[in-house]
Amino acid sequence: MTASPEEIFTAFVEASLWPGLGKTLGAQLAEHGIRVPDDVLPSRLAKLPSIGLVRAERLVEAFAGAADRYEVATLLVPAGLPARLAFRALEALGPAAADLLREDPWRLLDVPDVRLAEADRLARALLGAQARPDDPRRGVALVAHVLVRAAADGHTCLSAEDVARGVQAEGYDDTQVALESALEGERVVASGEDPPVLSLSRYAMAEEAVADGIARLLATAEPLADEAAARAVQGQLDEVQTGAVALAMRHGVSVLTGGPGTGKSRTVAALVALARARRKKVALAAPTGRAAKRLEELCDAPAVTLHRLLGAQGMSGGFTRGEDWPLDEDVIVVDEASMLDVELAAALLEACPDGAHVLFVGDPAQLPSIGAGRVLGDLVDSGVVPVTELTTLYRQAEGGAIARLATAVRAGELPPVEDDPAREVVVVNARAASEAAHRTVQLVTDSIPRVLGIPAGEIQVVTPVHRGPAGTIALNAALKARLNPGSGEVQGFDVGDRVVATANHLDEGFANGEVGVVTGRADRGLVISFAGAGPVTVPPKALIDLRHGWAVTVHRAQGSEFPAVVAVLPAEAGGLLSRPLVYTAFTRAQRHLSVVHSAGAALARAVREVGALPRRTRLAPLLKEAVEAL
Repeated sequence: MTASPEEIFTAFVEASLWPGLGKTLGAQLAEHGIRVPDDVLPSRLAKLPSIGLVRAERLVEAFAGAADRYEVATLLVPAGLPARLAFRALEALGPAAADLLREDPWRLLDVPDVRLAEADRLARALLGAQARPDDPRRGVALVAHVLVRAAADGHTCLSAEDVARGVQAEGYDDTQVALESALEGERVVASGEDPPVLSLSRYAMAEEAVADGIARLLATAEPLADEAAARAVQGQLDEVQTGAVALAMRHGVSVLTGGPGTGKSRTVAALVALARARRKKVALAAPTGRAAKRLEELCDAPAVTLHRLLGAQGMSGGFTRGEDWPLDEDVIVVDEASMLDVELAAALLEACPDGAHVLFVGDPAQLPSIGAGRVLGDLVDSGVVPVTELTTLYRQAEGGAIARLATAVRAGELPPVEDDPAREVVVVNARAASEAAHRTVQLVTDSIPRVLGIPAGEIQVVTPVHRGPAGTIALNAALKARLNPGSGEVQGFDVGDRVVATANHLDEGFANGEVGVVTGRADRGLVISFAGAGPVTVPPKALIDLRHGWAVTVHRAQGSEFPAVVAVLPAEAGGLLSRPLVYTAFTRAQRHLSVVHSAGAALARAVREVGALPRRTRLAPLLKEAVEAL
């Protein structure tokens, strides 16, 4: 099929790819003579209802800033593909997505949920009769597509046999030719294992970089203090905690694990105090802004997100700090390390100078990273770095019931919640998701603030799902209606709304997963106060990566803690329920946890029987090889 410039422009607008342009305004463009890109002029936009010249100029600027999306849309729409796919294509392929697709239309399969039929449709539109089923590019793209989908599930590699099965399942029978063609290029590599495994080059390189970085630090670090020094600096540590501090000061890389209430933070604070006493520079970092803020408060020392520590370059994914410009610190502590994917870990270790000491702090029982890899688990399993696991439960007065429940869930048990006068943990049973949603709104807007004195602004709702009556979308709509009703005047947001970021915008001052509150409007968008970054001005082009944040997924909440948490576990989430998910949801709460569930016996069964889904990675054996080669 073909599409006129007017049809492409209309599809682009209707797909909400123009930052700052709402649906109501978009529907009025054509009748005011704005039908193609050349019509996007301040003088024409200013004639729209309620649009002055200043806003018109901003809309023109926003349209120009979305030129890469528009260019991809000009390829997709004539092929009968939705324009909204342009956004995900840019996420997968980068700013040069349009050029890559013209050269090889099957690269569209780099978007995880794109089907082969859709990529074939684009190929026919762009290549015509040259788009043959036996085109080597098609086979290569299919091999990469199978590995991309595997990476979305956390795997960094698959067996050649599994990849061949995945390719064949897409209707491509000559799997051997596809595998050979893929290995002739640069996107896919095979390891020397027997039988061999295949990886996307990006993940293979990242795992090798992590292994080399760990080995380098273990080889170059000099002891900074001994166990006696650890005891002298922080006398209230127990034997295991003191040993963890001593290990971190003696070895280039070490790991500290344990559940909530076992004293990980106290141990890290002691390490920081000891390093300061020895006049060593310390960097404290965590994957999220809220986790970094908590780390800063506990250690009385500055802490930042890992992306800020490494000097992330906006949406490009690059970092200013690395092998050519390493970090300046002698001791680097990374909290919430269970969230580390292999590419971020590689960037961190490449930026660590020779002789630095790195301590990874985390809880392997939590959900694994959203990105590919299982860095913390592989470090523990490799046996090449010293690991300390804290098991003694100390947290009582400030979190006893939550900590005890979390400890039981960590062990695969879901005990009945005892009567607690302090009502630190409350279980609310519901018959269906709609009732669970109703009870959740009641808890946030009335019960918890009234009974416990915790304001609604300090209560976070977490749920496993986006859709359904008890998913983030419906819950956010219900909570906004009660807590901050409004028309959503700026792309669905009003002053007073709680929002969560769904992508990194380090140039603007916020990172993926950070929760904030809209405090005002600015000339170039909204002013939002984020917990880890303070007030930042978010321009129109970045508003597309914000969602309402009264209710977030458990994955999105990972790395953050809140004074009160309402964990919603509807029956519809039964297939998603697992011990790591329930454990992660419960451990987001500091002072109060309400568990609202309609999952019935499925909840206890998930905690008892459903552990973390296995991830296939190469990091553990690579670590062993790298260290043994020293």
